Amino acid sequence: MPLLEIQHLTKDFGGVRAVDKFSYQLGVGALNAIIGPNGAGKTTIFNLVTGIYDPTEGHIFFGGDEITGTITHQISAKGIARTFQNIRLFSDFSVLDNVRTACHRYASYTVWEGLIPTPRRRREEKALAERAWRLLELVDLSDRAHEMSKNLPYGHQRRLEIARALAQEPKLLLLDEPAAGMNPDETVQLMDFIEQIHDSFDLTILLIEHHMEVVMGLADDIVVIDFGRTIAQGTPEEVQANPVVIEAYLGAEEE
Repeated sequence: MPLLEIQHLTKDFGGVRAVDKFSYQLGVGALNAIIGPNGAGKTTIFNLVTGIYDPTEGHIFFGGDEITGTITHQISAKGIARTFQNIRLFSDFSVLDNVRTACHRYASYTVWEGLIPTPRRRREEKALAERAWRLLELVDLSDRAHEMSKNLPYGHQRRLEIARALAQEPKLLLLDEPAAGMNPDETVQLMDFIEQIHDSFDLTILLIEHHMEVVMGLADDIVVIDFGRTIAQGTPEEVQANPVVIEAYLGAEEE
């Protein structure tokens, strides 16, 4: 049974079809990618999977359970976390507080205990802070824990966003253009980091990316979409050699 299964997924915005009968299966432990030109429907697929949009047609299954039309926080609770094209941090919070906030979904104290420093609340707050600190150590940001997140270099902000997603203890991590805006050195470091968390957390990862060196260096399987439809799928080598992909996305060679 695949971890994520998408069946004939379609999304219309008025008269525009952003995703057109897209079907896909993602196995447990995979590190795969979706690529395609700008406007091909890649991020719309992520938004459908995570409940930001409801599909016009089709079905989405996670761990064998249908999640089509489920609201976002319930999908997160089932074990799907994501990052976004545009980094979404609490810019005026410290690096540590950004991660600690994400850890709070596991707090079990009541609303009233949240207002009063009971012994149980203090114990749980300490445990959550320790978990947040361990995640910062994992992403090499513990030395900047008390800085404002808005003051971090761009590559470090990406790491922080991923650390915050990992705080949800996901089974599936969706990365939407994680290398966007990075310089070559940051991109190489990101690739190493994604491989590290994939192995360390036994995560299933699906990424959208325009940097071909990232896709070809990380993904075991690549699906290529154009105008919301799948035009190719296969290994990096198969996709690179596919003439339809070369023409639609990678660019046909000039004669």
